[in-house]
Amino acid sequence: MNTWIDQALWCLDRQQPTVLVTVAWVQGSAPREAGAKMLVSEDCQWFTIGGGHLEWKASGFARAHLRADDSPDRWVESLALGPSLGQCCGGIVHLLFERLRDSDRDWLQALRIGRQSPVGCTREVGLGGMGVAPWVRVHEPDEAAAADQGVMPTGPDADRLLHPDPVLGCLTLREPIRPDPLHVVIFGAGHVGQALVHVLGTLPCRVTWVDARDDLFPDAVPANVSIEATDTPEAVIDEAPPESCFLIMTHDHALDQRLCEQLLRRDDVAYFGLIGSQTKRRKFEHRFRARGIAPERYARIVCPIGEPGIEGKQPAVIAVAVAAQLLRLRTERPRRAGTPVSTETIVH
Repeated sequence: MNTWIDQALWCLDRQQPTVLVTVAWVQGSAPREAGAKMLVSEDCQWFTIGGGHLEWKASGFARAHLRADDSPDRWVESLALGPSLGQCCGGIVHLLFERLRDSDRDWLQALRIGRQSPVGCTREVGLGGMGVAPWVRVHEPDEAAAADQGVMPTGPDADRLLHPDPVLGCLTLREPIRPDPLHVVIFGAGHVGQALVHVLGTLPCRVTWVDARDDLFPDAVPANVSIEATDTPEAVIDEAPPESCFLIMTHDHALDQRLCEQLLRRDDVAYFGLIGSQTKRRKFEHRFRARGIAPERYARIVCPIGEPGIEGKQPAVIAVAVAAQLLRLRTERPRRAGTPVSTETIVH
């Protein structure tokens, strides 16, 4: 979700010495994937690289370097997840440690901007050596990477971001910073909308939350949520990117129907959910037929919403069931698309 970027800048703003820990390479089984992040200060820790003894050991390394005046700003530690760490995964995790200083602010701010682009950007960290100074750069992707639309690496490269640089002769980490491909548009800031945004705010996705009733929105929302307080929600449907997921759950059935009819005009929707019972679905289908809408168009509406088998009408239960349905979609979509291949162009 890349919220570590905001947290890292928050620490720099408060002059709080912090180490960024990245899972740079995974060999075999491990608790977290390559790219997972953790931030460690003397007294606090944010995010996780998998918990257990591995995380405890990594936090100890980070804090020891924060106390040492002569330690390098960037280094790699390799930890075997066997009996010595008391974890049964059995793999090897290579961790990149980065002591963040005020001089790192520029590339962090560049990442904050780059992650908002439809194609994102790439962070490159060189550990230096043999007369080559360490570096951190942010690169814009080229046209081939733009075609990936933010899909993270899959296949063999998914477990390895750290590689030897054959030209410079040093280890280099390259990681894509992308907006998550799962974009969810929620219409309605009522109880279920509030519960769903609360859950999705902790998950890898982008959320646009729409309602005309501005007073219903909370004062603060998760970093991956943007609010649209508007009297013309139909415009949000037209402006949403292709393959977005839509959930219509307003306080007004007439508004629900208008939004459904607007959304039925699009053929590039990844998910179309309408809150309600089977009775509501049948009533809406009857109205759609009366308006001359072909049955094959409204057959794709998911109503009732939520992963089948999860029962309950409480807002929190509905939110968890819908989130599970969306996460299943997020997992299945790259499999259907195949394994993407991307390249990056260095921009100095």
